[in-house]
Amino acid sequence: MADELDRLLDEVERRLCQRHGGGGEEEPAMAKEGRSAKVLMRAGSSEEDLDDIIDEICNDSSFTKTPPKLKSNSASLTPERNSVVVQAHGKRCCPVYLGGSLSSSGIGTNISKRTCDQLRCTACDFRVSLFNDYVWDQSCDYLFFRNNMPELSKLRAKMIKKKGARAYACQCSWRSIDELTDLQTEPQLRWVCGKHTE
Repeated sequence: MADELDRLLDEVERRLCQRHGGGGEEEPAMAKEGRSAKVLMRAGSSEEDLDDIIDEICNDSSFTKTPPKLKSNSASLTPERNSVVVQAHGKRCCPVYLGGSLSSSGIGTNISKRTCDQLRCTACDFRVSLFNDYVWDQSCDYLFFRNNMPELSKLRAKMIKKKGARAYACQCSWRSIDELTDLQTEPQLRWVCGKHTE
């Protein structure tokens, strides 16, 4: 059995080396379907041996047959809320939406259009800050954000109060948004969803 596996691994390694230019002459191509089964059969195995291997893997006690139960801090959560919490852990928005302060935040999808509150800039590798009910003054420039992010006390100098708007900024880019906007319509912004934890 061990010799058969060694031969199979050698065959796989040889084929990978050939694909990446590391091997010599190419062997005639085998059919794509059943390739590993044919290699095992050529090595002297029988169909019964293959069935035994599959049964052994399926009956292994280290594989759990029931999914792990979710632990909840509160017994009053409904199943729908539990599924949302599980779905949200470690997920990213697709597509990513920006929006005013009246737009709900969370994981944005095509169905639930929510603004992303976990944005990260791939240009400056900085977390995007957002400020509800503010817009940026027209005089803002790159150096202002480069020198003052993320200190709110310094940023307030160029923030204008506007109900329903939201001001976004990292160290290299900034935007004032009033309504729900798909980030793909703003190609100059190099912002991505940085994963939601809750």
